[in-house]
Amino acid sequence: MPLFDLPLEELRRYTSAVAVPPDFEAFWDRTVDETRAFPLDAVFEPVENYLTVVDTFDVTFAGFGGAPVKGWLHLPVTREAGTELPAVVQYAGYSGGRGLANQDTRWAQAGYAHFIMDTRGQGYRGAVGDTADPHPSAGEVAYAGLMTRGVASREDYYYRRVYMDAFRAVEAAQSHPDVDAARVVVAGISQGGGMAVAVAGLAAGRLDGVIAALPDVPFLQDFPRAIDIAPRGPYPEIAEFLGRHRGKYEPMLAVLNYFDGVNLGRSAAVPALFSVAQMDDVCPPSTVFASYNAYGADAGPAAGAKDIEVYRFNNHEGGQEHHWIRQLQYLRKLLG
Repeated sequence: MPLFDLPLEELRRYTSAVAVPPDFEAFWDRTVDETRAFPLDAVFEPVENYLTVVDTFDVTFAGFGGAPVKGWLHLPVTREAGTELPAVVQYAGYSGGRGLANQDTRWAQAGYAHFIMDTRGQGYRGAVGDTADPHPSAGEVAYAGLMTRGVASREDYYYRRVYMDAFRAVEAAQSHPDVDAARVVVAGISQGGGMAVAVAGLAAGRLDGVIAALPDVPFLQDFPRAIDIAPRGPYPEIAEFLGRHRGKYEPMLAVLNYFDGVNLGRSAAVPALFSVAQMDDVCPPSTVFASYNAYGADAGPAAGAKDIEVYRFNNHEGGQEHHWIRQLQYLRKLLG
C-alpha cells in the first residue's frame, strides 16, 4: 500500500473540521448518569485457563441500560496477598470479542491486572464474543455491520452503548480487591483504541483513577474525513449506506459528532501514547493525527503529556510486537 494520505509534516499540523455540538458535555453527563442509575453488579468467577502463571476470572457487569457485559480479568499468579496491582483495561477491535480465557494474557504476564472487555453485538470475526446487544435499535434498517446501527438518533446510536460499556468496564476493574483503583490505563487497537480515547475523555471530571491511555491505530476518529477517504472497512459501511440514503449525510454527521474521538479526546487530562501507520487504509493517518493533535486540548493545565509512534511502512497492523515493547517501556516509566 503506498503513502496515500498527507505527508508527515502536514499530518503533524492537521486539524479536523469536525464540529463540537453545543450540548456535547451535557449529553455525555446525562448519558453517564443514566448508565450509573443501574447497579454495577460486577461478578468475578474463577475459571480454568490451563496456564500456570496467570489466574483468570470470568467477569459480568452491568453496562449501558443495565445490560450484562462480559469480560476477563487476568492476574499474575505471583501477586502478593494484599497488594493492589495497576490495571490495563483493554478494548477489542471491530468485530472482535473478548476471546477465550487464555487467548490474550500478555499484560498479566508483564505483572499488571489485565481486564479485557467484551464488545456487545460483536465477536463474530477473530476473537469470539459472549455479549448481546439487546437495544431495540439493533433491529433497525442499517448497512451490514455496526457503523450505521441506530445512527438516526444520538440516543440510539450503537457507540453510545459501547462507550458506556467501556466506561463501566473501568469501574468493574476498579471494584476487584486486587486492582489499584487509582492506577488504571485504558488501551486498545483500532476500535479498541478509539474506545480508549473516548474513555480517557469521558473520565475527565466523571471518573477517578484513569491515569493514561494507549490508543493504537485508533478507529472512530475524524468521521468527516474518514468517510471521504478510507478505502477499506469499516468506515465504508457509512459511505455505502449514504450511497442509497442520499439525503442523510448532514443529519448523520450531526449524530456522529457526539461520538467522534476528536471531540471526546479534547477533554482528556491524562497522558497518552498513540500509534499511527502511514500506509493504513482502514484508519487513515490523517484521522489518527486529527485525534492526537486535539487530544487534551480542552484540559488546560491538567492536560497530560502525549506522544505518538509513527510506523511509516505499515498498514492497519501498525507496529505490532515492536509497539508492544514501546508500550511496556511507557508503562514502566509511568508507573515506576
